[in-house]
Amino acid sequence: MTAPPLRISVFLARLLGPVCVAIAIGVLINAAAYRAMAEEFLHSGALIYVTGLLGMTAGVAILLNHNAWVADWRFLITLFGWLTTIGGAQRIVWPQGTEAAISWFLQRPTSLIIAGIIWLIIGAVLCFFGYRREPVTGAKR
Repeated sequence: MTAPPLRISVFLARLLGPVCVAIAIGVLINAAAYRAMAEEFLHSGALIYVTGLLGMTAGVAILLNHNAWVADWRFLITLFGWLTTIGGAQRIVWPQGTEAAISWFLQRPTSLIIAGIIWLIIGAVLCFFGYRREPVTGAKR
């Protein structure tokens, strides 16, 4: 598949980048609250299901507009779309798998810090390429 127009990549980077940064900052400065929210999430089958529906819908929407594996920053958007779609479908089809994965994640004391750092890096990269002034490859926005 050919790469999507750069304007779509920039739009999605501008949309997803700040959200990733906000999540990362929240996790890094307020890990205890995020850990408590995750534990509450485990006890709500309805919440797991609804987040699966929303996640799969968002992931498919991203992939319908940006499903191309290119050798630059834009691969992050496609990867995000696929992981969101797969994660959403998994929550819908196999919610107990979500419970097991989150339980495993919460048992590791540094897991939230590592996740926060990863979200911060992804968000920073997307913000950089989404909001910088010059075109990425000389293409017009």
